[in-house]
Amino acid sequence: MKNPNRWLIYGLGMAVLALGITLNTKTGLGVSPIISVSYCLSQIFHWNFGDMTFLLYVVFVAVQFFLRDREERAATLMQVVVSLIFSRLLNLCDAMIPYQGEACGLAINLAVLALAIFLTGLGVAMTVNMRLAPNPGDGIVQAIAEKIGRDQGFTKNVFDVGCVSVTAAVGLCFAGRVVGIGIGTLAAMVGVGRAIALVNHFYQEKMLAAAGMLPAGHGKV
Repeated sequence: MKNPNRWLIYGLGMAVLALGITLNTKTGLGVSPIISVSYCLSQIFHWNFGDMTFLLYVVFVAVQFFLRDREERAATLMQVVVSLIFSRLLNLCDAMIPYQGEACGLAINLAVLALAIFLTGLGVAMTVNMRLAPNPGDGIVQAIAEKIGRDQGFTKNVFDVGCVSVTAAVGLCFAGRVVGIGIGTLAAMVGVGRAIALVNHFYQEKMLAAAGMLPAGHGKV
C-alpha cells in the first residue's frame, strides 16, 4: 500500500492547483493557457466553467488513449476520475472566493495574479511529484512529447500556444472578440514553469521524503 502521505500531498496539490487557476481567472487579466478554451466557451455560452473544464479534460484523456501504448491505457483512463474531482474543486473555489478583479485596481490584480501563478506552480509540483494519475493537462503534454520525441518543456510551450490560438479563434468566431486571453495568460505561460522549478528546488526532496518515495538511506553520509 502506498504511503498515505503520498495521497494527502497529491490531494492538497489538486486543491492548491484549483485555487491558483481560479484566482488567475478572477483577476480578469487573462486565464491560464491550458484551460483558456473551456473558460472562453463558458463565458460566451454561459455554461459552467468547471463542467466545461471537465469536458475539455475528457477530450485530453481520449487523445492520450490513442497516443499511449496499450498497457498504459487503463492508467490513462484514471485521469477521467481526476478530471471530475478537479472540475468540482474549480466550482467550489469559484463559489467560495468573492474576489472580483473588475472591482480592484491594476496593482492589486497584478499582485493576485502573481500569487495565482505561484499557487498553480506549487499545485502542479505537488501532484506531479507524487507520480500518481496526472492532471490531464499535464498528461496530454507528456504523451505528445513521448510520441514526437521532444522534451516536455518544448512540447508544453507549443501546446500552450495551440490552446491560446484555438481560444482566440473561438472567441472571434462566436463573440467577435478575443475572450479570456490577456497579460495574465502570457504571465502564466512563463511564470508557472518558473514557479514549479522554484518549488522543486527548495521542497521536492522534502515532499518525496514525506511521501516515502526516497530510497532507503537517502541523504545519509
